Amino acid sequence: MNIEETCEVFCYDEEKVDRVQKDLQTVDIAGVSQMLKAIADVNRAKITYALCREDELCVCDIANILGVTIANASHHLRTLYKQGVVTFRKEGKLAFYSIEDQHIKQIMMIALTQRKEVTANV
Repeated sequence: MNIEETCEVFCYDEEKVDRVQKDLQTVDIAGVSQMLKAIADVNRAKITYALCREDELCVCDIANILGVTIANASHHLRTLYKQGVVTFRKEGKLAFYSIEDQHIKQIMMIALTQRKEVTANV
């Protein structure tokens, strides 16, 4: 980091800092961080994207999409489930997964759009 990227003197806007610190006490930033961390893994991001494209996929479908074992796919799905990214239902011996809600789809599509714009401008 060079000097132009940081403040050259220490000062801060006390009102803004107090307002944001107060806001941070009322929101679940740790939970959001955990959810984003769950999606940050490349295989879990692929699963999330696949479930944005298809309303529902079984574990076998996901394993084949990723090119991994069913056990590996299940491990990633369990992490996504624990973080509220996906939900599942059982049908006989099959487990079908889907995105928990539209907000997750929006987050993924916004992130993809942003990434596309960044790489186009480089």
